[in-house]
Amino acid sequence: MPGQIDLLRHGEPAGGKRYRGDQIDDPLSEFGWAQLRDRVAALQAAGKANWTQIVSSPLIRCRAFAEALANERGLPLQIDANLRERGFGCWEGLGHREVKERFAADYRAYKADPDRGMPTGGEAMDAFFSRVTGALARHAKSQQADGKTLIVAHAVVIRAAAVWALNAPSAATHFVDTDYACFLRLRWRGEQPSLVELLND
Repeated sequence: MPGQIDLLRHGEPAGGKRYRGDQIDDPLSEFGWAQLRDRVAALQAAGKANWTQIVSSPLIRCRAFAEALANERGLPLQIDANLRERGFGCWEGLGHREVKERFAADYRAYKADPDRGMPTGGEAMDAFFSRVTGALARHAKSQQADGKTLIVAHAVVIRAAAVWALNAPSAATHFVDTDYACFLRLRWRGEQPSLVELLND
């Protein structure tokens, strides 16, 4: 399985901090756009932005920047619904304090065991992990020998990619920090990816 895949988390969305899974589709704030442009500029300066194609989640906080970057660089763009964020069910659109107050028991269960303690209508972690890692494997296989793909995606998608590369259980996603505009690089050795770099600053 040739090539490498880079993952870039979207920047800050408009609307403040709240649970945004696969249903809430807020656009980027002006600061969120700046975060992404600054990250790409830093990668470019370091010689790490020589991508041959771009793939994006369909949600606008990822897709808008992916489309702009693809247009600027004349690169092919693919939208992949399997790279959307994990669904948070009835918590979608709510702030963390509001969830803690309105769904106290569910919130405690989620904090105790985020894999199993999901809110009503939330996406099971095993299903989420399978769809994300399956999508990443397909994109890696479809690359040319010298392919370098940039994927613009979400926090939990990038956490899943990181623990997959470390051959760790899906529960380990809760121990990976993924700030806005963070960057993850994966490189393949046969069928198994290896984690090359994770940038949060």
